[in-house]
Amino acid sequence: MITYYRDPDVLVTSTGVRMGGRAYRLGDFAQVWHTRGRRSWSAVAGRGALGIAMITPIVIGAVGILIALVIDASTAMTIALAGGGVLIGLAAAPLADVLLEFVDRSYDRGSRRLEIWARVRGTDVLLLTTDNAQRFGQIYRALQRALDHDSVPRSA
Repeated sequence: MITYYRDPDVLVTSTGVRMGGRAYRLGDFAQVWHTRGRRSWSAVAGRGALGIAMITPIVIGAVGILIALVIDASTAMTIALAGGGVLIGLAAAPLADVLLEFVDRSYDRGSRRLEIWARVRGTDVLLLTTDNAQRFGQIYRALQRALDHDSVPRSA
């Protein structure tokens, strides 16, 4: 028996599938397909907020440098404003690294509800529903590999 995917809720092997607390033999599946639900705008808005949070220190730093060059201030004040602007801009690098990690995770989770369906003995059955795009892809590919493996003619 070959195991294609395993986690606490899903098991896909060369002999069968266990999802949603139910077990199926690969031969039970007449057809398998997936659907994508509507986009979650809160996930998209969260990514936008992270993008703004990454850009804000750079904009503030640039404004500080611009003010330092435009206003008629003493040399010390001009250097202080420009230096402060540069330091604030440089603070964006470590902040961006942390925020980019959150952006990566948000894309792994996805912004849509994803479902795997199968036709089992003439009835459409929802096998899995998740918003984790990475996990969905792993499970769906594992299911495809298992079904492809099952359809290979075996020698007697």
